[in-house]
Amino acid sequence: MPVHTVAILSGNEFVVSDDRGDLEASATESHGLFHDDTRFLSRWILTINGQHPTLLSIDDLAYFRVRFFLAQATGAVYVDSHLSVQRHRSIEHGLHEEITLINHAHGPAELEVRLDAAADFADLFEVKDKIEKRGECYRELESGQLRFGYRRGTYSRQTVITSSEPADFQGDALVFHVSIPAHGQWSTRLNVATISFARSRAAAEAKSRQAHGVQCPELENSLQQWIAKAPKLSSTWAPLEQIYRRSLVDLAALRFQNPAIPGALPAAGLPWFMAVFGRDSLITSFQALPFVPELAATTLRTLALIQGLVIDNFRDEEPGKIAHELRFGEMTAFEERPHSPYYGSADSTALFLVLLDEYERWTGDRALVAELEPEARAAMDWIDRYGDRDGDGFIEYERRNPQTGLENQCWKDSSDSIAFADGTLAPTPRATCELQGYTYDAKLRSARLAREIWGDTAWADHLERQARQLKQRFHEAFWIPERGFFALALDGRKRKVDSLTSNIGHLLWSGIANTDAAESCVRHLMSDALFSGWGVRTMATSEGSFNPLGYHVGTVWPHDTSIIAWGLRRYGYGQEAARLALGILEAAELFHYRLPEAFAGYARAATLYPVEYPTACSPQAWATGAPLLLVRTLLGLEPQGKYLIIDPYLPEPIGRLELLDIPGRWGRTDAFGRVRVPQ
Repeated sequence: MPVHTVAILSGNEFVVSDDRGDLEASATESHGLFHDDTRFLSRWILTINGQHPTLLSIDDLAYFRVRFFLAQATGAVYVDSHLSVQRHRSIEHGLHEEITLINHAHGPAELEVRLDAAADFADLFEVKDKIEKRGECYRELESGQLRFGYRRGTYSRQTVITSSEPADFQGDALVFHVSIPAHGQWSTRLNVATISFARSRAAAEAKSRQAHGVQCPELENSLQQWIAKAPKLSSTWAPLEQIYRRSLVDLAALRFQNPAIPGALPAAGLPWFMAVFGRDSLITSFQALPFVPELAATTLRTLALIQGLVIDNFRDEEPGKIAHELRFGEMTAFEERPHSPYYGSADSTALFLVLLDEYERWTGDRALVAELEPEARAAMDWIDRYGDRDGDGFIEYERRNPQTGLENQCWKDSSDSIAFADGTLAPTPRATCELQGYTYDAKLRSARLAREIWGDTAWADHLERQARQLKQRFHEAFWIPERGFFALALDGRKRKVDSLTSNIGHLLWSGIANTDAAESCVRHLMSDALFSGWGVRTMATSEGSFNPLGYHVGTVWPHDTSIIAWGLRRYGYGQEAARLALGILEAAELFHYRLPEAFAGYARAATLYPVEYPTACSPQAWATGAPLLLVRTLLGLEPQGKYLIIDPYLPEPIGRLELLDIPGRWGRTDAFGRVRVPQ
C-alpha cells in the first residue's frame, strides 16, 4: 500500500485513509470505509476554518484503532500552532471517531469545524476496475442523522452518520460552530453505521450505537488473549521478536468470522482481499499451525461448508472442488462476477487435504478428521475425475467460461505468469509443476488418514500406489535434463514450459522430487539468478519474461520463500534453508517488521534494502504467516506421534532462539536452538 496510507480493520470491515485521517476516494486512492465488499464511506474530510490541519504524528494503537495528532496550520515554516487537533478512530460495527480540539491560546478560539462526507457504495470490484455504478444514490436528513443510500432493484445499502454534538447539515457536510475558551477544549464523537439490508437497519444502527466508541475493550481483550495463547519467542537477534509479535498481531487483524462456523479463519489481505479464500487461508493456516492451530480448524470447516456440489461453468464449480473466493458485494449479487463463491483455483482442493492431515498431526484432533471424511473423499474424487481433465495423470486447469474468472488458476494467477524461457505465453490447459507436487502430498497424507482414522486400508493402499505412480510419471514428463530442473508446466500441447521459476521449490515442500533432482533444484534456487539475497524470485533473471517489478515474474513473495525454505529442510539442506530464512527476516526488519505481499526482485547488492512493490497488500495473510513458518524451519519443528521433534539450524546473527509453550497433541512444550559452530 502507498506510504501515506493508514488502515484499520476488524473482521469484514476496514477503513483506508491518508495520514491526516481523511478519506478521499479517487482514481489513484482507494480510500474508504468498507464492509462486506462495499464502500460505505468514500469521503470524510476534516477542515477547520477552511484549512486542513497539519499532521504531527500517528499513534498506531492497534489494528482496529488509530490516533492522528494534528495542529492547525499557521502558514509559517514552524508549526507554532495554538490549536491541537486529535482524531481518535476505531472500527467495530462501523466507524467511530472522536475529534478533540485543544485551545492553547490566552484568548478564546472561534472555529468552524467541517466534516465533508460522501458514500458511493462502490463494490470492491468497481473500485479495483474503475467501473461505473448502475443504481441510484440518494441522501436524506432524518432526526439529526445524515443518511446516504443506494438502490438497485431489491438491492439496497445505507450509511448513517450521527454526532454527539449538534451539527448544521450543509449539503453533504456536518458543520460545527465552536467557541473554545482560553486553554479549553471541545470534542464530538461521530458514529458511521453501515446497513446492508432494509430489514437490518434497526439492528445495524443499534450495534453501532452500542459499540464502545474508540475504546473497543472487546477487541482489545481478544487481541491480548490471542497473543497470550501463542508461544513465547525470544532471541539474541532482537528484530526477530518484533517480527514475531507483528505477525501475531496482523494475523489477529486478518481474522474473518463466518456466522455459520465458530471461530475465525484468515482473510487474504488488505485492502482487496478481506474475504474468505481457499488457497490463501489454507496456506496461512499451515504456516501458523505451531502457533495458533485454531485457524486451521475453522478454515477447514468453512471451506468444507462451501465445497463444490455441481458443474457450474460460470463459477468454475465442480463436485468436490474447494472454493477459491467468496464475496458479498453488488456485482456478485447481480452475477456480474462469479464470486458467490468462485471456484477458480486448481490447487485449493489438494491443499485442503494437506492441511487436514497436518492439522491432525499437530493437534491429534481425530474428531475433526472423522467429521470431514465425506468432504475429504469428495475432494480426492475431484482430483481424479475433474482435476485431471484429460486422463493423463496430471492436474491441469482451464477456465470453463472464458468471459469470467482467472486464466491462471495456480497461485501465480496473473495472466503472464506461465511463460516459456523465451517469454512466450504457454497455451491452456496448463499443468503447473507444483500442482502435481501438492497432489502427490495430498494422496500420501490422505492414505495415512484413511488407514489410521477412517478405517479404510484398501483405499489407503490405492492412494499410496497412485502417489508412487504420479511421482514416476512426473519425473519423466517434467524433468528438463539439459537445464537441470523441472519444467514450470506442461502446456496445452504437453510441451515442457522451460522457464526457471520458484515453483521448483514447492516440489521440495511436497516431497515429489527424488534426491538427485532435488540437489540440482537446490543449486538453482540458491543461485544468483533466483535468490536475490532477500528471498527467492518468482522467476529467474535469466528468463525472457523476467521483470523485478512483475507481479509473478520476478518479484519476491515472502510466503513463497518460506515454503521453499521448509522444503529445503525436508531434504536436509539446513544451511541453505537458514540462509533463505535470514534474508526474508532481514527484509522484514527493514519493512518495519511487517512483510508485504511481495517486493521487488532487485539484487540485494544493487539496492542494499528491499524495494517496495507499489500495490502489494499489507498486511497480507501468507506474508504475515511467512515468519512463523520460517521460525518452524529454523527450529526444525516436526510432529511425530505424541512428540515434537526439534532439530535447529540457525544462521548468524541469530545466535539463540527459544520458543516456549508450543501447543500440540503433546500439550505444551518448548524448543531451543543455538547457532552451529563450524567444526
